[in-house]
Amino acid sequence: MINENISAAQAAYLASHRFHKIKICLYRILILFAFLSLWESSARLGWIDDFIFSSPSKLIACFYRMTTENALFFHIAITLFETLASFFLVMAGSLLITILLWYSKSLTETLDPYLVVLNSLPKSALAPLLIVWLGANYTTIILTGVSVAIFGTILNLYIGFSEVDEEKIKLIRTLGGSKNQALFKVILPANRANLIGLMKSNIGLCLVGVIIGEFIASKCGLGYLIIYGSQVFKLDWVILSIFILCIIAIGLYGCIRLLEKNCIPQE
Repeated sequence: MINENISAAQAAYLASHRFHKIKICLYRILILFAFLSLWESSARLGWIDDFIFSSPSKLIACFYRMTTENALFFHIAITLFETLASFFLVMAGSLLITILLWYSKSLTETLDPYLVVLNSLPKSALAPLLIVWLGANYTTIILTGVSVAIFGTILNLYIGFSEVDEEKIKLIRTLGGSKNQALFKVILPANRANLIGLMKSNIGLCLVGVIIGEFIASKCGLGYLIIYGSQVFKLDWVILSIFILCIIAIGLYGCIRLLEKNCIPQE
């Protein structure tokens, strides 16, 4: 009888949880639909200037024209490639540098003020220098994306390494384990959630950095379309590119969330 009561309670909870998720999803769709409807109606009724603010119907027409005349998907692919390249460089480079800092306390104490200063530096100020040093190419844009996220990631990741329970590390060393074993058996597993959290924030930061680079040093990509469209008053191009960037950001974040569900046990 107790088991049946528990099962019924669990079933009720799961049903309630599913209903809540469906309700939230419907709310989100309704808000988006209401926003697009109000935007379209305002443009058609003359409440806003559709030349400046565009409208959903104009953006759909613009999307069709740009896919056939202006190689829109090529620009999307370029921005996506640069974002993913900078993201993987940030995560791999940050993890490697943080491991080196964890291995050597003297190295940490030496580099700590420099990392703080570099993390505080406005990253948009680095982009013109990178262009002068490396030229206006993909490498410059990718490094601009890397510069936005890597220093903060190193600092946050090292804090996570430092906050791992010291008693667990002492236990491994007492049992004859090496520092490598402490790293792979304790430090890295304990920071799995921290790594996923940093990936969530960095995917957006890398996208921002890439767009900054494309504003200054590119002849392709969504950042280039935004700058070019604003210069020649093709504001439909600008707004459409911004919408596509939003979709890309949502998609990349969703991929990280999927990775999180597969890598971190759900309680």
